Amino acid sequence: MKTKLLVEQHFHGCYGVDFNTATVDEILDVSAQIINEGIGYIFPTLVTDTIENINKQVEVIKLAAKQQTSDMAKICGVHLEGIFLNPDKKCIHDANLFLKPTVENLKKVENDFIKIITLAPELAEPEAFEFLKNKGVKVQAGHCVGGNLDGCNATTHTFNGMKGVVHRGKSTALSALINDNIYTEVIADGVHVSDDALNLLFKVKPMNKILLVSDCLSCTHSQIKEFDFAGSKIYFDGHQATSKDGTIAGSTKLLPDIVKILAKKDLFNKQYVANSYDYHSLPDRGEVEWDEDYNIVKVSY
Repeated sequence: MKTKLLVEQHFHGCYGVDFNTATVDEILDVSAQIINEGIGYIFPTLVTDTIENINKQVEVIKLAAKQQTSDMAKICGVHLEGIFLNPDKKCIHDANLFLKPTVENLKKVENDFIKIITLAPELAEPEAFEFLKNKGVKVQAGHCVGGNLDGCNATTHTFNGMKGVVHRGKSTALSALINDNIYTEVIADGVHVSDDALNLLFKVKPMNKILLVSDCLSCTHSQIKEFDFAGSKIYFDGHQATSKDGTIAGSTKLLPDIVKILAKKDLFNKQYVANSYDYHSLPDRGEVEWDEDYNIVKVSY
């Protein structure tokens, strides 16, 4: 099997590196290593943090992007997952740092290198969507409860951090499933979403609107078992990474791991890789060759 190079549009780090604290050299090292995993484009993702550190890290990531060479996974921009979320669906995020998604607050982190923002649409003022659209920012609904997705391009880690499928009234997950114009991120790592929920998503959504993401953490492909993330101590038991109270902090799989998991369940389709290219208008830059057990044989770029 051959696919395009993979696109990581939602991941917080790997190889022991956390993008909320990473240096330029660490980010460059991640991008140099990760292309050998078949990943050609990356959107380093920042979790909820202080305004000061978000602004600092966006500039650090931006500087790293300027120093990249052609043998690295290209840094396309930042995915800001934090601060504009609903406290009722905070998950691992620190709700004490949340801000309402208003134009005034969005301007506090305004930067042309932020390409995706996850927010709670039910808390946003109408002008916020137009403001972000004019900046060329993809708006994704996540860590939210509302069912109105007007103004959103996608949902973030569908089923997780949102009001689930209901049979009375509206919900984020239900709206994402029945709206053919909305892209849907999904973390198919065997932890975040059940096989039944995956089957529902894959059967209901148009095939070209599904975005595979990892949402992986710094412990991914490393020896780290305990680490700090989003203001919490996180424990990795070899299967999942959670806080002390059992809250899932994120994934511990990179996208090629997820491709393998899906393929072995006969749920993978190459279109899911191509969708990220369409979503972000990315040019082709190579391909990944997989063996019959869905291990990577060759990466070309």
